[in-house]
Amino acid sequence: MRFATPHSAGATCMTVGQLSTVQGNGNGALPKLADAADDQVCVPLPPWAVRAGARETIYHDPSTVNAAIVTCGGLCPGLNDVVQGLVRKLEDYGVPDGNILGIRYGYKGFYNRKQKPVVLNSKAVEGIQLQGGTILGTSRGGADIKEIVKRIDMWGIDMVFVVGGNGGNAGAAAIQAQCEKDGVVCNIVGVPKSIDNDILVIDKCFGFDTAVEEAQTALLAAKVEAISADQGIGLVKLMGRSSGFIAMQASMASGVVDICLIPEVNFNLDGRHGLMAYIETLLANKGHCVICVAEGAGQEILMSGDVQTDLSGNPILKDVGPWLKSEIKKRFKEADVKYIDPSYLIRSIPTTSNDRIYCKILAHNAVHAAFAGFTGVTVGLVNTHYVILPIPVVIQAPRRVDPQGKQWNRLRSSIGQPQFYKDPAASGATSTTGAGV
Repeated sequence: MRFATPHSAGATCMTVGQLSTVQGNGNGALPKLADAADDQVCVPLPPWAVRAGARETIYHDPSTVNAAIVTCGGLCPGLNDVVQGLVRKLEDYGVPDGNILGIRYGYKGFYNRKQKPVVLNSKAVEGIQLQGGTILGTSRGGADIKEIVKRIDMWGIDMVFVVGGNGGNAGAAAIQAQCEKDGVVCNIVGVPKSIDNDILVIDKCFGFDTAVEEAQTALLAAKVEAISADQGIGLVKLMGRSSGFIAMQASMASGVVDICLIPEVNFNLDGRHGLMAYIETLLANKGHCVICVAEGAGQEILMSGDVQTDLSGNPILKDVGPWLKSEIKKRFKEADVKYIDPSYLIRSIPTTSNDRIYCKILAHNAVHAAFAGFTGVTVGLVNTHYVILPIPVVIQAPRRVDPQGKQWNRLRSSIGQPQFYKDPAASGATSTTGAGV
């Protein structure tokens, strides 16, 4: 097989001069690569971000390796796929049966006497990719890092694979730092998970495509309800705490949405440029409308005073769905408003084919990274190539939709959505309807 190196093809961005050499047509003209992809074709990577894959030299004897796998945070399609991929690739390297532990219910499973770790092997993970959720269970926040490292040392764990989001990967970074401080030799490798697709730098998180596909079922149902009633309004709330990728992509894909509201773009309810004025226009022209709202949208209107946080440190959001339904009913008393909230249905299902393949590749690359001696890293798809990244790079902040980017304005152009703000600059968005995107 061909082994990966930091200098593998596609491991770094190509300059305009390099592209001219490779793809020039003789007169200096270049293909418009930026127009063929989303907002960023290539995110330049620093020297310490390297191409993922199997290495010719490994730093562990597979016959003596003890490994642990833990899933953290909220559910997401693909968790079982990743667990299965990790187990099978570890066995492929030669890790003996009985040397792979599954940690129950998140980080607390390392030291919770009521939830003992389970032994994982090919037989134990057979067929789990057909189930939603995670066979290991999961939980949020509250981990005792010192106790976890103590158990890693006590059990002789050589590798820990953490499947989690921003919080889970932050925990992995903390475990790595504590291991280093205590002199405990263990490779800590993350597999980034976020149904909201809000992990920095990474092109796409596993489970996102599945969530978008399932979300369309709710949007199509809302369309049927709206079009079947006089002055019908279908309102769907989708997941997306701080990033509106699911709402944006599902709205684009379904082709039935008239209004899409996301956390990154503020909106006014009333006034000539407000949301309600546009709903009135749609009802007058079409007789119905379909609204897709991300759960984090409108919080600048709903929230006041101190904001509480959950165990993972995330703000506890106000429920925008029922509130928006109530506001619509106040202003359109004759309207027939149908509200659909499919959030947990979207995250608890098995993966689609593309996500299933993606999960396997991520799992395999995580195992390759551990055997190659990497620690405190996570794996992901960047610039359409699989790479190994230091965990601190991806947990600095959530990735968000760019209100001035092509993806958002392509959607607005497609559905004809105006800005629901008197001063578009104040909402962080462009003032056009997205022409030319």
